[in-house]
Amino acid sequence: MRDTTEVEDLLRRHAPQVLGALVRRYGHFDSAEDAVQEALLAAAGQWPGKGVPDNPRGWLIKVASRRLVDALRAEEARRLREEKAAALTPRDAFTAPPPGSDRAPSPDDTLSLLFLCCHPALPPAARIALTLRAVGGLTTAEIARAYLVPEATMAQRISRAKQRIRGVGLGRPDHWEERLPAVLHTLYLIFNEGYTATSGSALQRAELAHEAIRLTRTVRQLLPKDGEVTGLLALMLLTDARRAARTGPHGELVPLDEQDRARWDREAIEEGVTLVTEALALGPAGPYALRAAIAAVHDEAPSAEATDWTEILGLYDLLVRRVPGPVEHLNRAVAVAMVHGPRAALAELDRLEEEPAAGHRLDAVRAHLLERAGEPDAAREAYASAAAKTLSLPERRYLEVRAARLRT
Repeated sequence: MRDTTEVEDLLRRHAPQVLGALVRRYGHFDSAEDAVQEALLAAAGQWPGKGVPDNPRGWLIKVASRRLVDALRAEEARRLREEKAAALTPRDAFTAPPPGSDRAPSPDDTLSLLFLCCHPALPPAARIALTLRAVGGLTTAEIARAYLVPEATMAQRISRAKQRIRGVGLGRPDHWEERLPAVLHTLYLIFNEGYTATSGSALQRAELAHEAIRLTRTVRQLLPKDGEVTGLLALMLLTDARRAARTGPHGELVPLDEQDRARWDREAIEEGVTLVTEALALGPAGPYALRAAIAAVHDEAPSAEATDWTEILGLYDLLVRRVPGPVEHLNRAVAVAMVHGPRAALAELDRLEEEPAAGHRLDAVRAHLLERAGEPDAAREAYASAAAKTLSLPERRYLEVRAARLRT
């Protein structure tokens, strides 16, 4: 007998392989995905008590295939027999093995599914939902809880996404290298939402961050020599290593310079530093490798005071040339303040006034810089403005506390 957590981990590892097998054999991504979810639910209910089969992936393929064939036959009864007979025929010579065969589906199916879930026809929110469901093996209810939306809303989002990619075949698309950034960006968005939730009462949603790391590990196994894949995994590990120290005993936000570094995960930091070193050696540093290098400088510093901000500023100078976005410029402004003082950084922020994408963080960074520059009244107003804009309760409480400390 295995405990429920161990079974869930096993199911999530096999989910993309099973789905890839069904899509290759039958097509019909949407129906195949539904069948796989039913098989996963059946396994989650049976395996903890009855034990895991000798060939768990074969068991899942067999059960999912039966569910899919039953669904297709039910639809066949409502349509012309010839159309459904064609739908039940394997599409090409590269089909998955029949249930029970010893030959396993290709592990490359995971990457193919990621490309499919990150199809350019889908908006980012749909890509995230479909990736977590089809590749991550999460149920619709789990995804809905993670993103604080009703299950029905998430179900509609996933359904619309599957409809938009109906008929798209499984496999790496032509010019697949051009689509890889969309896959990595989707995984990065999933991680960011897990590490710092954009709304709700909790600062972090660890299950999303863990899932993003797991999926990125899988992509790296398939593309071990890609510097940006390696850099993204390094960035996630180096960032997530601080997770335990980011909140206080009551869930309150603890800023980086006040965190207890003894609580940081040194094993994750060591792995992340090794990976970012490898990523930088693979060629010109991309955005994820540069972000990972910045995270490594923070993580390797024995204290906040010992942080090499000059090196961090140099890395941000490289990053904003590659990604001149508002978040990158905001983070660079903090580094400018640490190297050249808050007044120099405030001048940098003036260029971002018309950037709505900066959100509440622009006011929060401005407040921090104004406080350091000795302007408590202006800093208090900026903290209050930032607090009013964020949807995250821990962030709001933190900003309100900072504002309250500056009252005369």
